Amino acid sequence: MTTVPFADRARVDAREKVMGRTAYAADVPLPGLLYAMTVPARIAKGQLTALSLEEAARVPGVVRILTADDFPPPPQGGGLPLPPTLIREIAYRGQPVALVVAKTLEAAIEGAEAVRATYADQTFSPLIDSTGAAHEPFAGVEVGNARLAMETASTSHADTYVSPAQHHNPIEMLSTTAQWSGGRLTVWEGTQSSGPVKTVLALMLRLDRSLIDVKSPSVGGSFGQKGAFQRQTTLVAHAAMLLGRPVKLVMPRAQIFHNACFRPRSRHHVKLGADAGKMVAVQYDADHQQSRTGDFPPFYHEATVQMYGIANYLGTASNIRIDTQAPGYMRTPFPQPSNFSFESAVDELAYKLGEDPVAFRLRHDATIDPLNGKPLSSRFLNDCIREGARRFGWERRTAAPGSMTLPDGTQVGWGIGCGAYKSMTTPSLVTLRVYADGRTCYAASGHEMGQGIRTAIAAVLLRELDLDPDRLEILIGDTSAAPQHPTAGSSGTASVVSAAATAAAKMREAADALFAGRVLSGNLHQRLFKVRRPYLEIEASQVGPGQDPSVLDALRQGGFGPWGPQYPSFTAFSYIAHFVEVHVEPRTRRVRVPRVVSVVDCGRVVSPRTAVSQVLGGVVWAIGATLREETEVDPRFGGWLNCDLADYVVPVNADVGDIDVSFIDKPDPLTNTIGAKGLGEVAMAGASGAIANAIYHATGKRVRKMPIRLEDLL
Repeated sequence: MTTVPFADRARVDAREKVMGRTAYAADVPLPGLLYAMTVPARIAKGQLTALSLEEAARVPGVVRILTADDFPPPPQGGGLPLPPTLIREIAYRGQPVALVVAKTLEAAIEGAEAVRATYADQTFSPLIDSTGAAHEPFAGVEVGNARLAMETASTSHADTYVSPAQHHNPIEMLSTTAQWSGGRLTVWEGTQSSGPVKTVLALMLRLDRSLIDVKSPSVGGSFGQKGAFQRQTTLVAHAAMLLGRPVKLVMPRAQIFHNACFRPRSRHHVKLGADAGKMVAVQYDADHQQSRTGDFPPFYHEATVQMYGIANYLGTASNIRIDTQAPGYMRTPFPQPSNFSFESAVDELAYKLGEDPVAFRLRHDATIDPLNGKPLSSRFLNDCIREGARRFGWERRTAAPGSMTLPDGTQVGWGIGCGAYKSMTTPSLVTLRVYADGRTCYAASGHEMGQGIRTAIAAVLLRELDLDPDRLEILIGDTSAAPQHPTAGSSGTASVVSAAATAAAKMREAADALFAGRVLSGNLHQRLFKVRRPYLEIEASQVGPGQDPSVLDALRQGGFGPWGPQYPSFTAFSYIAHFVEVHVEPRTRRVRVPRVVSVVDCGRVVSPRTAVSQVLGGVVWAIGATLREETEVDPRFGGWLNCDLADYVVPVNADVGDIDVSFIDKPDPLTNTIGAKGLGEVAMAGASGAIANAIYHATGKRVRKMPIRLEDLL
């Protein structure tokens, strides 16, 4: 493993993006393209009894209106929360009941609005405290004896913290374009999971997987929303097969709110016990809203149990099943609400003990996973805290809440919040071909959602091989180029850079064998030209530490084999420390965040520029999650009220001050040959806790729910 840090490189796709030339799934030009629009259900639960299509069919340009009668019955045991097809049973408001296909987008919209549906309504439960909500216990976590340790603890703190329902709002809408030609189905879709999309399409449409190609060239933002199989995919693909013409659907944002996954509302009751200035026990109960058939697990203990090496931990969890669409993964899915809750509670305990919040956290270093006794591969959280405190100037903080003010009376608060996220890996099968004419083609699993995965791959290939950087093509997100596993859970970079390093090493070996000791000048392309070799190609594979190589066969058949963070001989997590300054206006109680310092332990940083961008995005998102974002329900009708960017409030430039990002940049010795760990998810973890803790320090008022609004501080 090299100890030399990676050089800072510009994004490989930067120029294409700023020139507006980056192609997304909805941009593919196809002759004879038709346009589709779904018809959403207007009830929250019940049965579709009739559809009146006559008026819609008379709209000029409407080609066909598809209903449940046009789709095969969903397969049994498909493992999906709700069959992604048209069915008559209505499980949530906004569920598609018909698909209108037309020659123009305008005709498709007009036709969809003209469809009239009749329903048999049923009583529904829109909120987790509604009558009819079903409590379902879920597997928890237990190590040591938390109950006994809590009973004997000299100091304790207990309270409940609430995280709201929130929705992703990437700029790129959900879209699917499908073409059936020559007995093959090709689907272009913005997705993090082109391989699994291919598998589910084959299941839903009764097709052989070998007849389907899924292409996701670039994704205009995702972070979980485009990770699962999308509601419209089967509808559009089946329409293309029935009509023999390509069909495209771009789902309107209001429908996305109702059909895509979202961050569920969750409640966290945290009790901490301390002795001799250290935490000795945790009792933590969490629950979250769940659809009637959804399977998004309440894994709220996966990060908190790894934070501070507390030997006695009892964590319980539950689903609260109500009538909504299935929730799912949204950036930092479990540590975002759990670290808000946990770090708020740690801060409250530190104040109760009369301890400085930074010094208190530093007292809890750890080297062992408390769940299994295995060593942590690396843990530089204390380094993050110390460096963050230094960069932030924490020594200038006065301890008493409300003690720091500006001359105009603005209250100033400083807070700290820490976070952790598992470091996962996935198997990879890659092909690397270097041409004598200066081109290089690298085909691998992975999806570019704006996080810079192509740039990370390029950083490894260009450091390890003498290639022309301007003619390097990286094919990802395309099942016709390489088997594709999901890019999610911060597994992307750690997986692909290790595979790229393996491929580069194999290419060097192949080149050495070809040149047979001949000393040739020039880069690899030029040396191939001199020996009259048009190209040199190698195939390489990569599995996680201790992972059975048979997982590669599963990957070829559509599986993906995620691995970690508990590996056979160690556990791997990434860590972060956030330091936040808030200003609270004394009359309006408006909260501003003028300054944040974030320091990250994510192993070796492969692409410094995009790594900084990841953390900037995570911090900005945390500002929105803590102070702005909540998706609200009208309990009379179900569904989401503020289902657009006018009413779902996200941070804008005026909300964001200076964000100072730095990295420990020490390679992890065990995770992979590069020493990289995950970054995308951990970037947000703990930042909401830091903001809430800073607000308490500024005002003396502890707010235990998000978003924290003006009325909470009056």
